[in-house]
Amino acid sequence: MDLSTELVKLPALEREWQRRVRCEPGFLFDIQHAVGGPFHVVYPRQFERNLRSFQEVLAAHRVSGRVYYGKKANKAGCWLDVIADHDGSVDVASEPELVHALAHGVRGRDIGVTGAAKSAQLLRLAARHDCVVAVDALDELERLAEIAATAGRVRILLRRLPTDAPDSRFGLSGADLDYAVTRCGQLASVELIGFSFHLDGYQVRPRAELAYDLITLCAKAKAQGHPISAISVGGGFACSYLSAADWAAFTERGTDELFHAGKRFDKFYPYAQGPNGAAMLDAILSTAFDGRALAEHLPANDLELFLEPGRALLIDAGFTAFPVLGFKRNADYGITTVQGLSMSVSEQWKGSEFLPDPILLPRNVDPAAAPTASCVGGSSCMEYDVLTWRKIILPQPPQFGDLLLYPNTAGYQMDKNESEFHQLPLPPKVVVTDDGDRLSWRLDR
Repeated sequence: MDLSTELVKLPALEREWQRRVRCEPGFLFDIQHAVGGPFHVVYPRQFERNLRSFQEVLAAHRVSGRVYYGKKANKAGCWLDVIADHDGSVDVASEPELVHALAHGVRGRDIGVTGAAKSAQLLRLAARHDCVVAVDALDELERLAEIAATAGRVRILLRRLPTDAPDSRFGLSGADLDYAVTRCGQLASVELIGFSFHLDGYQVRPRAELAYDLITLCAKAKAQGHPISAISVGGGFACSYLSAADWAAFTERGTDELFHAGKRFDKFYPYAQGPNGAAMLDAILSTAFDGRALAEHLPANDLELFLEPGRALLIDAGFTAFPVLGFKRNADYGITTVQGLSMSVSEQWKGSEFLPDPILLPRNVDPAAAPTASCVGGSSCMEYDVLTWRKIILPQPPQFGDLLLYPNTAGYQMDKNESEFHQLPLPPKVVVTDDGDRLSWRLDR
């Protein structure tokens, strides 16, 4: 059977900068020669465009707000430079993340500290630098108040447990939230400025409804004398990696024969969805309550809107390159082995697969070669070290020294699950910039 005509193709949506970089003669091979292994390419200019798109939606709705980059989504420092220079903010959940943001020029007042129970060191640093802290539990509130008594008065949000997610590890129940609001009035070192939440999934209506509920909470807290000024709707802004038609073709077809060794997956990220990114924010702000859009209720109650996109700020802002080590054919499809590990394309951290087709960049194009089907494995000695279980179509059989490019990996894929197994170094992040007709690169700091 000719698998090249039977398998589903999932070509990634690509920005012009991505096509330019991979098509620039010798550019990626020069980088590979310099770094000696797999590497991640990151492009701060696209991150800046994504940030501006969110900021522009806030401005169009005449809503005062802050876009907090969810730093956990990618460790590169180049994003922080953009945040510092373009009126952005950063959401952190650890002391090293906070220190990293400060070191790249992000002001403490532009940093939000979220996550579950936080260390004393993180809370002290947050208080000293005037960060906003999202308090997740009553005992954390007491610890923070004690630390802030000497470190400096601290601004906080109280994180609400969503009523439709009562089993979540994050957020205060209704009773605890009421107690926390009262307790904040008794703590001289704590300044309650608002409330926050975070929802799983990518739906507009539930976020808008919970945001509207927080506005009501804010009014009650203001009546108790608290200096309320903001709510946070968290992250979870949708992204698309594939065309809707290609995604539908994949999801509507049975997948048993599409994966190496009969591998099965329970679920995949929704690789085509909408509204996306800033358009999703626009939809949330346009949702009506009591005859007025949510966007109108916010300034009417003197409230800022905080949001914490991670993946949605990184979409289209990077890709990953793996050198090919070899190719063999054990059946009617081949197995491509690349230098590096599957942990560097981290969708498998939650037992799934990164589905956009990787792109073969051959050192030598063979115009007479026929397309070939292949899965892709890493260079470890583990059977399950597989970057792509799905049988994909490559334009020609890969050869040693070629590059296999995984598109659009900046959002979580690059370092969510990376490992130095086999004592292999982590792939470096390479920052690409363009000045007119010239592409340049440097290692991320």
